[in-house]
Amino acid sequence: MSTLTFQIGAVRLHLVTDGVFWLDGGAAFGLIPRVMWEKVARPDASHRIPNQLRCLLIESDDGVILVDTGYGDKLSDKQRRQVGLQGERRLLGDLESAGYSAGDVRMVINTHLHADHCGGNTCWDADDEIAPTFPNAQYLIQRLELADATYPNERTRGAYFRENFLPLLGLCSAHGAERVRVLSGDTQITPEVRTMVTPGHTRAHQCVVIESRGETAIFLADAVAWAVSLERLAWVPAFDVEPLISMETKRALRDWAWRKDALLLFQHDPKVAAGRLRRDGEDWQVEPARPASHVPQ
Repeated sequence: MSTLTFQIGAVRLHLVTDGVFWLDGGAAFGLIPRVMWEKVARPDASHRIPNQLRCLLIESDDGVILVDTGYGDKLSDKQRRQVGLQGERRLLGDLESAGYSAGDVRMVINTHLHADHCGGNTCWDADDEIAPTFPNAQYLIQRLELADATYPNERTRGAYFRENFLPLLGLCSAHGAERVRVLSGDTQITPEVRTMVTPGHTRAHQCVVIESRGETAIFLADAVAWAVSLERLAWVPAFDVEPLISMETKRALRDWAWRKDALLLFQHDPKVAAGRLRRDGEDWQVEPARPASHVPQ
């Protein structure tokens, strides 16, 4: 694993990772034929493709902010084999490589509550009870996403696991604040950090925008999991509950990012961690961006 660091104005950003998991390629790219998507991602013998579990660590004047927490370490051996996840303390180890411990995190923003994005919210404590992984943090979750995760339907039940978020409700952080802060729509979190609701993957999926000294970055999460999905709007995952809305959300994000020359941070793309949009007529391309520093673990 390694930590990728970027500078946006006065804000330092670290892309940390909870490892790599393996996912069915057809599910990742929806209706796109395999003969097309396998040119982007080579599948294994089980038709699975590798996906990064990047999370974003933001050095803010208001404290350290972590966006998403990966799968975490609560999975059973069977579950780990199913997704090909290896190693222990993957995210926590990467945080340490960036100079931080779990106790340093003051806010955790969940883009949504699918297991690969919030499984690391909680962990097993010494008494085999579920406890917050980040003991001093407040967790920020969209209200509609919390409702959909708490009361899933037949299609979404396999993506939401209550042990990743419900134990946090009703608890207080070490600073006496409610452990969970429920957001209702786009929200300014700090002077440099805000959330933007980007529906489609889930009804209340949110991206995280960082703005400082005229520069902009956006952590796209599953609004645009792979760079190719922004270059080609029709490449929508089978997981998206509202695929046509996903396509229009991506169109709006693409136009906004182009105007802002925003740094795009990709969560699952194993090859492109960050980039900026380039345009040639009607053709769009994500040009990979170089980090400010690259610190091996």
